[in-house]
Amino acid sequence: MPVGSWPDSFSAQQMAVSGGTQYVRVGGSGPAVVLLHGFGDTGDMWLPLATALVKDHAVVVPDLRGMGLSSHPEAGYEKVAQARDLAAILDQLRFADIALVTHDIGNMVGYAFAALYPARVTKWVAMDAPLPGIGHWDDQLKNPKTWHFNFRGPDVERLVAGRERILLDRFYNELSANPAGIDEATRQHYAALYARPGAIHNALGGQFAAFAQDARDNQELLAKGKLQMPVLAIGGDHSYGAYLATEIGFAAANVRAAVIKDSGHWIMEEQPAQAVPLILSFLNG
Repeated sequence: MPVGSWPDSFSAQQMAVSGGTQYVRVGGSGPAVVLLHGFGDTGDMWLPLATALVKDHAVVVPDLRGMGLSSHPEAGYEKVAQARDLAAILDQLRFADIALVTHDIGNMVGYAFAALYPARVTKWVAMDAPLPGIGHWDDQLKNPKTWHFNFRGPDVERLVAGRERILLDRFYNELSANPAGIDEATRQHYAALYARPGAIHNALGGQFAAFAQDARDNQELLAKGKLQMPVLAIGGDHSYGAYLATEIGFAAANVRAAVIKDSGHWIMEEQPAQAVPLILSFLNG
């Protein structure tokens, strides 16, 4: 199924959040699962997993604030703020408790949600990114591969304008095990979405720029205690690998590790055939 081609079992709507709207796909019935993407993707990254889950779950797939088909507010990119928006979305949809499956920046929103609303999260699958302010986050800030954390501002946006595909190719090529695994159609799909007005500004100057505040917020959340729900930490063997469980373990008490073979950061694009059964097994177990 081509990226972006959702099955008829899903509908999509713009849902009101603080200062704007979020584009949310919803399908199925049963235990609810929320899927949160990161940078370089939109909710469309979850298509292989969502198609499998919707057979016996209610599945909620937002585009994060300022990303994909969501609106482009100027503020509200702190992950605790986005977690509160997610709570409001779930209230509107009448889902009391959920399982979380998250990747990249989605991990950060997912942690904030689980820490603010622990009674609402039954299980959490966190994929291939650490949490601001927790564990060895400061090492991440010095990693040459994450120079993009501080790549923002009006002149940077002028550089990127019209060249969104080049910027995204850098992520897909350098942070994957095999760049050819992220096909041309996928790259074109996301390049078009990230070329939308406000998209790069909100990603770099919104989601990434909030990391410093997110680190402070996370330290306050963690001071109240570690998460207690079961957590599966999944890393690509060419990226975080089993080490992700160590990092998530600074924030959660019940963490198990899983490693996806022949994969970098882009697990759902590179190795969906490994990732989907692993996630289903954890959620259903």
